[in-house]
Amino acid sequence: MTPSPLAELDSQKAALLRSIAALSTLDALRESEPTITGKRSILSSLQKSLGSLEPEARRDAGAQLQEARREVEDALLRRREELAHAQRAESLGADRLDLGDVVVSAVRVPVSMGHPNLVASTQRELEDVFVGMGFTVADGPEVESDWYNFEALNIPPAHPARGLWDTFYVDLGEPETVVLRTHTSPTQIHLMETAVANNSLPIHSVMPGRCHRRDTPDSSHLPTFHQIEGLVVDRGITFADLAGVIETFTKSYFGADIAARLRPGYFPFTEPSAEFEITCTICRGEGCRTCSQTGWLELGGSGMLDPAVFDAVGIDGNEWSGFAFGFGIDRCAQMRYQVGDMRALIENDTRFLRQFS
Repeated sequence: MTPSPLAELDSQKAALLRSIAALSTLDALRESEPTITGKRSILSSLQKSLGSLEPEARRDAGAQLQEARREVEDALLRRREELAHAQRAESLGADRLDLGDVVVSAVRVPVSMGHPNLVASTQRELEDVFVGMGFTVADGPEVESDWYNFEALNIPPAHPARGLWDTFYVDLGEPETVVLRTHTSPTQIHLMETAVANNSLPIHSVMPGRCHRRDTPDSSHLPTFHQIEGLVVDRGITFADLAGVIETFTKSYFGADIAARLRPGYFPFTEPSAEFEITCTICRGEGCRTCSQTGWLELGGSGMLDPAVFDAVGIDGNEWSGFAFGFGIDRCAQMRYQVGDMRALIENDTRFLRQFS
């Protein structure tokens, strides 16, 4: 049996809490933050290692890891507030002038504190939901070759579907076409190639990230947006498993009163394919501008992996099966926080931003 990568989680968490308590200045805290909670931290390394566990064990380990992360982040926030208070007190003491019976001191001017962008916090919330369901989190490059962004996903040159993903091209002086990725699906190709090379199938992973398309901005579209996709490759996977994952996610993230539905769709890299929609959280199904008066909002696409995709990465489709799904993080933020127009997410209007501080 493979030992759990979280066997030393308690001692590692305790070490992180001790290191936070030992921080004596805000500068030291800022320098240490990447190794405490950032991508270079032991917590991020442990999250990536969960892929070696069985699905049931991965769910339990994921929940433990997220609880440990919350404790460490809370401790870091408290320590930051303590050090900031101490620094202010020291600064005021240094600025205090004693002129005999007259005392002149600085007046504290209230300063608003920053907070994570609404899209960034939504991405973290989505990752937490899927980690709790047994998925790992993977990322990939934002600039991709034409092969990874299109051809390996069963979208050859001149395929009509390329019109749906009109993108921005990067001129690197190379014969191979390079683009800003139009979806995070290329990361799925990287994952499957790595799994084949390392003989590490199955895969249960989600891939969040930034994408680009030549879309005209409107109330529900942006040319630069954020997407999260999921990939499952295992033995005996069926469309029922896909429907179950989407239903579980919808209830976990949006609440028990929000419904999801699947309807037939088309995507070159899945067959059969389905688009999934949720009850519009703005009007609760009554119909509004955001949902085009339908009461439903399309959240993303999904389907069973097309055999052509398995062939492109060298996976035996007779032994393995799988599904993929994807949807917009910005759209989730819009639905979760009832934002009527997605363009508000990028306009930097402080009157809007203060609502989520």
